[in-house]
Amino acid sequence: MTSTEHGTTAGSETSRIHNIGYRSYDGPRLGRGYARRSLYSQSLRGSFGLGRSAKSKVLPMLLLGVMCMVAAIIVAVAIATPGSTALPIKYTAFAIYLQAVIGLFLAAQAPQSVSRDLRFRSIPLYFSRPIERVDYVVAKLAAMASALLIITGMPLVILYAGALLGKFDFADQTKGFGQGMVSVALLSVLFAALGLVVAALTPRRGFGVAAVIAVLTISYGAVSVVQSIAWETGSAGAVEWLGLFSPITLISGLQTAFLGANSAFPGGEDLGAGVGMVYLIVVLALVAGSYAVLMRRYRKVGL
Repeated sequence: MTSTEHGTTAGSETSRIHNIGYRSYDGPRLGRGYARRSLYSQSLRGSFGLGRSAKSKVLPMLLLGVMCMVAAIIVAVAIATPGSTALPIKYTAFAIYLQAVIGLFLAAQAPQSVSRDLRFRSIPLYFSRPIERVDYVVAKLAAMASALLIITGMPLVILYAGALLGKFDFADQTKGFGQGMVSVALLSVLFAALGLVVAALTPRRGFGVAAVIAVLTISYGAVSVVQSIAWETGSAGAVEWLGLFSPITLISGLQTAFLGANSAFPGGEDLGAGVGMVYLIVVLALVAGSYAVLMRRYRKVGL
C-alpha cells in the first residue's frame, strides 16, 4: 500500500458524519414584510431600553419623565391660577423650549440604533435574510422618528388633557393640540433622519453621541447669534433666511409660517407663506438627502 493510499485510508477511518437531529423547516415563510416590522419593533423598543439591560432604560425613561413632568407642572399652574382661560404656552412652543432634552435623547439613542450594527459587523447578517437595504434603512428611520414622536407627543397629550380638565375652550385647545402634533411630527422625522446619518458615519458610539449633539447644538447656537447680530445691525430681512441653517430654527420657522406659532426669531416677526414654503422644501430635501446618504452608506457596509 502506498503512502497516499495509506493517508486516504486513515483519513476515511477518522471521518464521521453525525446526525444531530436538524430537520428541514416546512412552515410558512413570513418574508420581508415580517422581517421589516420586526426590525422596526426591535429598534423602537431599544430606543427606550426595552429588552435590554436595566442600565439602558435609565436615560431614555428619565428624559421621557422630564418631558412629561414639565407638561404636568404647566397644567397644574394653569389650572391653579385664578381666572386662567388657557395654557401659559402654546402647544407648538413646548418642543422648542425643551429642545435640549430632545437633542440629548436623540444623541443617546441614534448611535445605539445603528452604531452597534456597524461596530460588530452584523449588517451582512441582516442582508443574508429576506430583507434588503431599503428595508433596513426605512425600519431604522421609522423607529427613530416614532421614538421621538413619543417623547415629544406624550407631553402634548398631557397638556391637552389638562386643558380639557380645566374646562378651557375646547375648540381653541383642540386646534392648538392638532397644530402642535403636526409640528412635533415634522420635528421627529427631520431629527431622526439627521441623527441617524450622523450616527451611521462612525461605528464608535461615543463619537456618534458627540457628533449628534454638535450638529443640533452648535448649529442652533451659531444661527441664533448671527440672527441677533443681523437684527441689531438693521439687517432684519436676513433673520428669516438665516433660520434655514439649523434644524431647530427650521422647525420653528415652519410652524410660525403655517401652524400659528409665535415667532422665536429676533424681532418676533412672522414668516410669510412664501418663506414658509422655502422652509418646507428645505426640510423635505434634508429628509430625502439623509435617506439617500443612509442608502449609500449601507451599500458599502452591507457587503
